[in-house]
Amino acid sequence: MNLPVMLAAVFAIAVLMTMAGRGGGNFYVLAQVVAGVSMHSAASTGQLIMCCTSLAAMFVFQKHKAVAWPMAVFIGLTTSVMAFFGGFLAHCFTGMALKLVFASMLVLAGFLMLFPAAERKSAGPAKKGYWRFKLGGETVVVNLWLAVPLALGTGLVAGMVGISGGSFLIPLMVLACGLPMKTAVGTASVMVAATAGMGFLGHLSQGGIELSWALPQAGVAVVGGLIGGKLAIKTRSGALKLIFALTTLAAAIFMYIKAFCD
Repeated sequence: MNLPVMLAAVFAIAVLMTMAGRGGGNFYVLAQVVAGVSMHSAASTGQLIMCCTSLAAMFVFQKHKAVAWPMAVFIGLTTSVMAFFGGFLAHCFTGMALKLVFASMLVLAGFLMLFPAAERKSAGPAKKGYWRFKLGGETVVVNLWLAVPLALGTGLVAGMVGISGGSFLIPLMVLACGLPMKTAVGTASVMVAATAGMGFLGHLSQGGIELSWALPQAGVAVVGGLIGGKLAIKTRSGALKLIFALTTLAAAIFMYIKAFCD
């Protein structure tokens, strides 16, 4: 796959994944692998692309007040720190091992998208291990006993295999944190940017990225993030989530086949 074709693919993925509230790392990494890039380099490039896409989308969502900053800071910090360690530790594993982990994450992400959790409003008396804050005139109660371990685990695995963890951040925020779906999507863009950025730095510290190949894709990703963010504000995500769930499962099957055939 030559660079112009890759740029077109990155643009399309950036628009669609931004609309779904996901980083799209599974698709970016898969596209890099199909193009013949090594798994380690594919993970590094995917993290850079996701960071640029999400930063662009973040400005759009913030303009429409669809970002819960307390949640973005809380989960963003926990996932980004672990993503750095994940990116650093990734080079201790073989390419096949990373592919298998990556494919397994795709399967889990696909089923999560097929069976989305219903939104809920959190309320009730204060309890130990629960964090309360105001959002749009309502009180959100975060179950820290559930949210912290899930955030740490998401960041670690995301950094290792070159994904943002966005597929898990949305359920995490809706289930454990009680955020409305649209706010969760906007907030996810902030956390994806943090996680992907730290994961990229972890990979970069170990080398394994070709900037002449990655930087043009990052530039296209910015444009895709801006367009995708604007479309997300106006579009219902239900049908897109079903499409992305099915394509994610298809990508998982492809990656399993590639892992065992290479």
